[in-house]
Amino acid sequence: MEHEITQLNSVDFKEISVQLEDSILHIQFNRPHKKNAMNLALVEEVMQCFTFGANLESLRAVVIVGSEGNFCSGGDISDMHLSSLNESEREETIWHFNRSFGRMITQVKHSPIPVIAAVEGAVLGGGFGLACVADITIASDSAFFALPETGLGVIPAQIAPFVAGRIGIDHTKRLALTGEKLNAEQALHLGLVHRVCSAHSIKAQINNAIKQLKQCAPEANSNTKRLLLGLNNTPLEQVLDDAAAAFVRSLSSEEGIEGTKAFMQKRKPSWCE
Repeated sequence: MEHEITQLNSVDFKEISVQLEDSILHIQFNRPHKKNAMNLALVEEVMQCFTFGANLESLRAVVIVGSEGNFCSGGDISDMHLSSLNESEREETIWHFNRSFGRMITQVKHSPIPVIAAVEGAVLGGGFGLACVADITIASDSAFFALPETGLGVIPAQIAPFVAGRIGIDHTKRLALTGEKLNAEQALHLGLVHRVCSAHSIKAQINNAIKQLKQCAPEANSNTKRLLLGLNNTPLEQVLDDAAAAFVRSLSSEEGIEGTKAFMQKRKPSWCE
């Protein structure tokens, strides 16, 4: 783990703060002057972190948070200096930024490592989408959620499929077509977030979620995510055939052997902390 920490510390991140501690990768958006709106550099740095994490066998979870009272207020294209570009260059720049965000949010959703998002304050646009792809989303009671894009004359292009996947097409249409703002309790009712807590207890809730994840075998968690994420794209019979094969592999794996042995011996398995 010390080598991985040294490797991560050698990266000069500009828009995020990153810490690897106790097998948990912590990512904090660090653009408080923009309510943590995402520019291209931030998007690319997050992707770099998830690529790093996917190759780190000891990693148990990734935690994403904002800074100074806000999670993320969406995308920020104001620093792209678009006024200096001709029309073709401008369209290409905007397309690249928008599509890069789509690649990032896809990478987060399909990460083999469990992802926890702890949100507070502004959770807007792209931040809303990111909250929708986390495996566990914890909201402070200060959090407010909205899809403000149509009020700006644009569309929620990259996040729409992920939001609809989380809360359904009907609720997504209503929020996108009206720009309606939700509070944390309303977000909980829709299934957008999984827990709501006071601002001062959000760290305790993150630690509790990490503790729960660490009770489960890491490879089994990764394989379970892969199984569940494939449900909507694969015929049911193939899903069940693949799941049966995966179950056989898991039962005969080191984790499966240790888990069943621990159960029979009435003790905790080795991965529990």
